[in-house]
Amino acid sequence: MNKLAIIRQFLTFLSRSGKWWLFPIVMLFLALGLILVLAKGSALAPFIYTLF
Repeated sequence: MNKLAIIRQFLTFLSRSGKWWLFPIVMLFLALGLILVLAKGSALAPFIYTLF
């Protein structure tokens, strides 16, 4: 299965169901997850984890 198939399937679901408001929420969660993963070993980690 192609790695981009999940993204394509999600976008197809959004377009057919008219739930485009879900897209920014999913992008926000992905961005926060990426920030937490990248800052895990840095000196910023204690400051980021106090926000949550």
